[in-house]
Amino acid sequence: MVKDIALLLARAVVGGGIAAHGAQKAFGAFEGPGPKGAAKYMDGLGLRPGGFYGSAAAWTELTAGTLIVLGLGGPLGPSMLMSTMTVANVTVHMKNGFFASKNGIEFPTLYLSAALAFAGGGYGRLSLDERLGLAKLRTHTITGLILAGGIGAALAILAQREAPEQKPAQQSQAQTNGTRAPEPEPSRN
Repeated sequence: MVKDIALLLARAVVGGGIAAHGAQKAFGAFEGPGPKGAAKYMDGLGLRPGGFYGSAAAWTELTAGTLIVLGLGGPLGPSMLMSTMTVANVTVHMKNGFFASKNGIEFPTLYLSAALAFAGGGYGRLSLDERLGLAKLRTHTITGLILAGGIGAALAILAQREAPEQKPAQQSQAQTNGTRAPEPEPSRN
């Protein structure tokens, strides 16, 4: 029972955290940017149209978090979380190194690791999958296919990414000074 309680608490933190992150984009909750801010940010990352990608990220995070908290859908929620965090790592965090203090990959990679653990290890007895008899449907093949689908979705999104735009003022100032324009503002995606 200790393992099941630990899994429930971990699911609440991981799933609740990513669902709240999605709510920031979808609704502007928790001082988030809301749909317009998320769209503008996605445009700046080269994910265009920004409204589509902002909405997709928001609802994927909300859905993934909800499934993980409830312990429902087997590896589906973790796969969705892995997809969004892979895109976030590549588009925002990788250029900043590892540590979160420099907006690096540390934080999204922790989400990725937790998602992988839930996908591979299950949600425990205190989950809707267990209560509804769905846990028995979790096989290595199904889990592998769903995780591959999540990574495939991330790769498809990244393949459609356009070159991120520089702000006009930054471009002209950089040309005048002969220096490189500063990177766009980092986000805790």
